[in-house]
Amino acid sequence: MSKPLLRIPLTGQLPPPTFVPRNANTATGAINALLEFLNAPPSKHLRHSNPHNDQTVLLTGAGISVASGLADYRGTNGTYTLNKTYRPIYYNEFCANHEARKRYWARSFLGWTNLNRARPNAGHYAVRDLGDTGKVSSVITQNVDSFHSKAHPDLSTLELHGYLRSLVCLTCRNEYPRDEFQKQLSSLNPAWAGFLKEALASGALETEHPDERRKKGMRTNPDGDVDLPDAPYTTFRYPACPTCLKTPPTLADGSRAMIDIDSEGAWVETSNAGILKPAVIMFGESISQPVKEAAERAIDEVSRVLVLGSSLATYSAWRLAKRAKDNGMPIGILNIGGVRGETEFFTNASDDNKGAEGVRCSDSAEKILPEVVQLLKRDGMR
Repeated sequence: MSKPLLRIPLTGQLPPPTFVPRNANTATGAINALLEFLNAPPSKHLRHSNPHNDQTVLLTGAGISVASGLADYRGTNGTYTLNKTYRPIYYNEFCANHEARKRYWARSFLGWTNLNRARPNAGHYAVRDLGDTGKVSSVITQNVDSFHSKAHPDLSTLELHGYLRSLVCLTCRNEYPRDEFQKQLSSLNPAWAGFLKEALASGALETEHPDERRKKGMRTNPDGDVDLPDAPYTTFRYPACPTCLKTPPTLADGSRAMIDIDSEGAWVETSNAGILKPAVIMFGESISQPVKEAAERAIDEVSRVLVLGSSLATYSAWRLAKRAKDNGMPIGILNIGGVRGETEFFTNASDDNKGAEGVRCSDSAEKILPEVVQLLKRDGMR
């Protein structure tokens, strides 16, 4: 039986990028290298059983959503870059600690409105257009913002780390829409709802500029997390799973689950079930076996992998790139800043490589990909 695949971040500093080929250090060089990469025939080094498939799978991360107004982890204004003490909540902590859940949901409550309002950007739509050219087979994304499925519903997207649009009950595993949950949070926490209304009216939650955020007393982190220093998180309340509340399930020990709520419907600590969590894979949580296997199949069925907006610092993503490399596939990386273990992805690239054997460039997807698509379409019309 295979080992569980955990979402574990690498928080240390990453080395600066080494451009492959060397002229990929300019926008024009990066575009030309990516054209060579996407147009190349299958590598003679491929080790998997489908060497005639010349398609590419895209592996995307938080960097592709920065242009939509969302925070990332390691970009110029990324959370780990600006806040060295930042620590995301871990799965076991969320499951075991009522106070930790209060803090998580309070911060998520503040961040959800702008996250929900955000929309895909030019990078996501360029991914759609790449799919239309036939060059791309599918997308594997670490992102939980659902932008890929909104921008290109006809191009298959595997959400490796889940999605924020729903919640899932830790007991019965039923899902629940986040929009409805947000309304319940607002009803249970009128003082917090009033603060959120004022913050939205003042624009305090709209800026991603770090200095402006600090002036307004807030820190905006990835996945809709807003840190409000010295906030009374312990006062925050959250609802119980409506399915468990209506029909308490039987627990593993054969006993009937007990879901207690206060007079207004908030989950209380005497309960032993009915806890809702976001339908994302939290740090320290295992990715389900079906998702893990689907990601591996997606890698094994193509001839190359293109990483977009990801430092591959999370092991669950890095191992997929490593799997592709072990399969003899060329790797392309379009990401601002360093990437975990990137040098080993290009050890076999020859000195005269123009991109077919691998690409490493440091630029934004919303800037580079639309140009790549335009040139692919132009060449295809010849």
